[in-house]
Amino acid sequence: MHTEKDRVVDRLYPRVRETLHQIRPYVPGRPAADVMREFGLADVVKLASNENPFGTSPRAREAVFEAAREMHRYPDGATTSLRKAIAAHLALNSDQVLVSNGSDEMIKMVSETFLQPGDEVVAPFPSFAQYGFGANVMGAKMVHAPLTPTFFYDVDALLACITERTKIVYLCSPNNPTGTWLTHAQAESYMARVPDHVLTVFDEAYVEYVDAIDPLDTLRWVREGRAVLSFRTFSKMYGLAGLRLGYALGNPGILSFIEKVREPFNANALAQCAAEAALLDTAFVEMVRRKTKEGRRQLEAGVQALGYHTVPSQGNFSLVYTGNGRETFERLQRLGVIVRAGFPGLDAYIRVSIGTFEENERFLQALATLS
Repeated sequence: MHTEKDRVVDRLYPRVRETLHQIRPYVPGRPAADVMREFGLADVVKLASNENPFGTSPRAREAVFEAAREMHRYPDGATTSLRKAIAAHLALNSDQVLVSNGSDEMIKMVSETFLQPGDEVVAPFPSFAQYGFGANVMGAKMVHAPLTPTFFYDVDALLACITERTKIVYLCSPNNPTGTWLTHAQAESYMARVPDHVLTVFDEAYVEYVDAIDPLDTLRWVREGRAVLSFRTFSKMYGLAGLRLGYALGNPGILSFIEKVREPFNANALAQCAAEAALLDTAFVEMVRRKTKEGRRQLEAGVQALGYHTVPSQGNFSLVYTGNGRETFERLQRLGVIVRAGFPGLDAYIRVSIGTFEENERFLQALATLS
């Protein structure tokens, strides 16, 4: 039966911007409570969203409790203190830092700043889906640059995708969801050849976990004022995913363009205080880095022992080949383990976040029952 509500939607449908009809909303990992309720489980291990399983810095928690006394006040819209703290942490100037409501908002702001219908955005494939969202919202075309068969970067293939219409190139390293990374030598080769009209965005959400040989160093190009941005976040290593806070590093002039589309109070007061405190808690960061590395080894060894294999990773997650990712996902959640599957181009894989030792064991035990 066609109701009046349906008729209202039908009348407004043609008035919605045409590009929005092509967009599918982002689907996050399933909440643990939903899975427990659906399958009658007493407890669930969530290894789906690349969260920090070791919690949050005690300093950050204390800062939030203190800041909560002033929740009736608006936050600092210019994030002055936090930008100074980030700049000091990275040996930059505060005008080289722009804060956002997570990296997702920064992608959207960059898209709103630079893209128009007919422009092109280049990104590796597979990679983070939100790059395509930003392009589609603005009516731009998404161009996928293939990774190698082992999911590493192919700089020549990437550069071959760039045309006169290309406005932005996204380089995610470590790359989500594959975990593979861009070496600095590869990035140097790319930067030496990328056309001047292109803005290169290095998405480094997992940069604090990297311990690879020849690690990517984007701050050099930021300091030189090149046409680059580095996206970073407090959601992963710092364990502040629930507060939603990210930032971009770049040429102050470039950031001033993006500032024009930023919401007035896009970073809430509690997040700002927590992030500033988290930067100072180096002991917490070192603990998370060490335990994540140990957990990744545990997971990789366990998966291999079961006859599966993982893609090399420098993130806090691992891409596991199981032959049928969706089926593996469905069967694991019935056993109380939530992972991710369904990434475009990765039908045979699941992505598993590195958890605590006990959570990793729970995953491996569940996976063993599927063999």
